[in-house]
Amino acid sequence: MSDSVITPSPFSPSQQQEGERPWYKPGPGRIILLIALMSTVWFLWFLFTAKSVAVVLNPATASVEIQGGFSLELGGINLLRSGNYELEARHEGYFPLHAPFTVGSETNQEFQFVLKKLPGLISFETIPEDVTLKIDDTEIGTTPLETIKIPAGTHHLLASNPRYQTLVQSVDITGMDQSQTVTLELVPNWADVAFSSIPSGAIVSVDGVERKNTPSVIEVLAGEHEIKIKLPGYKSWTGDISISALQPQTYPQVILEKADGLVNLTSKPSGASITLNGNYVGDTPLELAIKPEQTHNLDLFKPGFEHLSSKLSVKSGHERNLDLQLKPLSGELLISVIPSDAVLKIDGKVQNPANTRIRLSALSHNIELSKPGFAGYKTSITPTPGFTQEVKVRLLTLEAARLARLKPSITTPGGYQLLLFSPNRVQMGASRREPGRRSNEVLRDVTLTRMFYVGTKEVTNAEFRSFARGHSSGQYEEQELDKADQPAVKMSWQEAALYCNWLSKQEGLDPYYQSEFGAITGSNPRSTGYRLPTEAEWAWLARTGNSSGSTRSDRFAWGQSIVPPDRHGNYADRSAAHLVGRVIFGYNDNHIVSAPVATFPPDQRKLYDLSGNVSEWINDFYEIPKSGSVTDPLGPVSGEYHVIRGSSWMHGTVTDLRLSFRDYGIDGRQDLGFRVARFAE
Repeated sequence: MSDSVITPSPFSPSQQQEGERPWYKPGPGRIILLIALMSTVWFLWFLFTAKSVAVVLNPATASVEIQGGFSLELGGINLLRSGNYELEARHEGYFPLHAPFTVGSETNQEFQFVLKKLPGLISFETIPEDVTLKIDDTEIGTTPLETIKIPAGTHHLLASNPRYQTLVQSVDITGMDQSQTVTLELVPNWADVAFSSIPSGAIVSVDGVERKNTPSVIEVLAGEHEIKIKLPGYKSWTGDISISALQPQTYPQVILEKADGLVNLTSKPSGASITLNGNYVGDTPLELAIKPEQTHNLDLFKPGFEHLSSKLSVKSGHERNLDLQLKPLSGELLISVIPSDAVLKIDGKVQNPANTRIRLSALSHNIELSKPGFAGYKTSITPTPGFTQEVKVRLLTLEAARLARLKPSITTPGGYQLLLFSPNRVQMGASRREPGRRSNEVLRDVTLTRMFYVGTKEVTNAEFRSFARGHSSGQYEEQELDKADQPAVKMSWQEAALYCNWLSKQEGLDPYYQSEFGAITGSNPRSTGYRLPTEAEWAWLARTGNSSGSTRSDRFAWGQSIVPPDRHGNYADRSAAHLVGRVIFGYNDNHIVSAPVATFPPDQRKLYDLSGNVSEWINDFYEIPKSGSVTDPLGPVSGEYHVIRGSSWMHGTVTDLRLSFRDYGIDGRQDLGFRVARFAE
């Protein structure tokens, strides 16, 4: 051991070498390494804690997204930790799918999702059309139908039409917004049945609906039906028939028996209900076939009339006419009038005072109220049994009533215009010295006192066909007369008058012409319904001016010269020389036959074609008049022919172009039409 002494040295910390970092300040490399290490640890932790989730989609090709947390797909398997997620799937032709799902604690899990197809765009075509369709008991409309959205899948389809067998079937809808056309053909639900009878001509009714006269083939719907075959003067025959669709059959021939006894039953008023032996048999007038040599109980019923009972019998093979008068019931009227001293007439009999309470039969009654200086009031009223009806009337002064009633022009519902005229005097006929004069053109002075309306133009084919749909004005020598705007021609005077009554009915006016069974039997001069112009009215319109009212001395509508001014009207010109015998030399109106109405300028009264285009039917019966003076003439009360006035496209001589020219006829012709008039009051 050495004896050296150990001596202490002072302590000093060791010095850090240059470039070294403290352990608590790691560099970038260490940070990256640390992050990688932590990520690896987290990923390993995720792998060990995640669940294996299989997502199965229909369709399998749909795109899918999973939201709600980290997911990892490996080979079609999604690794997800336990928790709540939301799946979003999309595919063309399907509705988008948004579905929540929960991943549990199991290691392996499977979730299945189905996307719903979009509806299909379906069009339906059927034979026949007008078929009602139901899809799954819901009506979707009547065919043809286009682009109806129907959910994809198999549906229950029902197609129906009253005359066809109902079709029931399934229909597969592809959906996915794809277009499909479904075509259906329904099977007819009827059969043709041949009917015949002896004698023929009997009317066949099926279930009370009249169809055709024998012999005939009738389409009858499948099923059980009642058949009735009847012919006037014979007993009605009734039977049954069973029809199978598409199986034609011939009904056994029916031999009709003559009625044992006939009673032609009428009543006043008509329309009464009839019972025979307690059974309803129809309304009066009625032809009854009854068993002969027996007494039958007959009863008649009609609202507003007392019940009538009677006994009825008829001999075998005999026919009897029986007219029964029904006794009316009564009701009460309360009539109030201003002014109170007006005269009241009920059915033509004066009642005092005008303000009264009166009981009348439950029939239609004519009520008239009048007072000098006031416009009269007329109406018809039917009292109601058991009720009091009130009639309140304030009479207007004549001037007030006239101003309230009259308009300078009126227009029918069809657009036909009439102008108002207040006539005075006119000299009708022609002097014996006038060239072309005919013997029926007797000079006479006429005074007109009633204001009237007259049409500005002749009635066209289109306007006349609104009344007579089957009317045709036809052609003349291959020249068209039937265009819509040409004047209607080839109608008789009767047809023109019935057209006037049709216009009156449209406006609720009393018809001017009286008719029975489609034939004119008379007229009512007091009516303001539509009619044909009287001959005096036509002459006044043609022969007088607007201001003075004096008769024109002109022979023609344009003056004294035989040749009209350029384009004055439609007459027999040189263009019609190959159609008519005589034409106006040197005149051309550019129309071979009738022109559209109102083609040429109107006259001084704003009326078109009063002279020219077509001649016109006149209200009056034809006669050769007597000379002298007359007021408001309406012509003879009867006759065979009617007056025709005015020249036409077929006229080109001095005689028939003159304003005083008179013609007559019964039937229509190719150059004869008409215009409409009516009294203003």
